Amino acid sequence: MSRRRIAIVEDEPAIRENYAAVLRRQGYEVCAYANRQEANDAFHQRLPELVLLDIGLEEEVEGGFDLCRELRTLSHYLPIIFLTARDSEFDMVSGLRLGADDYLTKDISMPHLLARIGALFRRIDALRSPPSEENVIRRGALLIDSDRLTTTWRSAAVELTLTEFWIVHSLARFPGHVKNREQLMHESNIQVDDSTITSHIKRIRKKFAVIDPRFSSIETVHGMGYRWSSET
Repeated sequence: MSRRRIAIVEDEPAIRENYAAVLRRQGYEVCAYANRQEANDAFHQRLPELVLLDIGLEEEVEGGFDLCRELRTLSHYLPIIFLTARDSEFDMVSGLRLGADDYLTKDISMPHLLARIGALFRRIDALRSPPSEENVIRRGALLIDSDRLTTTWRSAAVELTLTEFWIVHSLARFPGHVKNREQLMHESNIQVDDSTITSHIKRIRKKFAVIDPRFSSIETVHGMGYRWSSET
């Protein structure tokens, strides 16, 4: 069985090599890049299976944000984790809005980082499983296939990231049931704050609204959480 291929985009050589060494000891194949252009050229030749991405890359203060945007044009499902020293809520929300699956700061422990990487790989493994009808959710105009990680609304594909997919899946499984932040985090394998969940929900709604401007199936229950409308 081939090893998982992880790309690290980090401009500090010592940090880059430290993460690469740890990941290689865990059995991963690692490719490391110092700047956006170098990484982007490589990704257009061959995509990795997961990307760890810093925000500031050499002279580009927000080079990581630009690279994340470019990566999302190449793949909707490629797991992307921001791993950065920048811990402001603004930067976190910006990264998630660009389509990252996770946002971590560099003070995270190695076991925690490895656990988050493992969680994303477990989710992407579903793409390789043969589809089965029992793993298909139909809710009116919505169809979710959790084997293939695909979502359609009114027969049109909704291009969700992995995290967005599992949030929609969590809500749609039990229409009318309110899911709070902790429940959504647990079922989506993420650890974030309230504002980050809100950012994911806003991004999801916008993607459905592109297909259907009247989309209103994800309801906010103030002070409690979110639910998938039982009327759709």
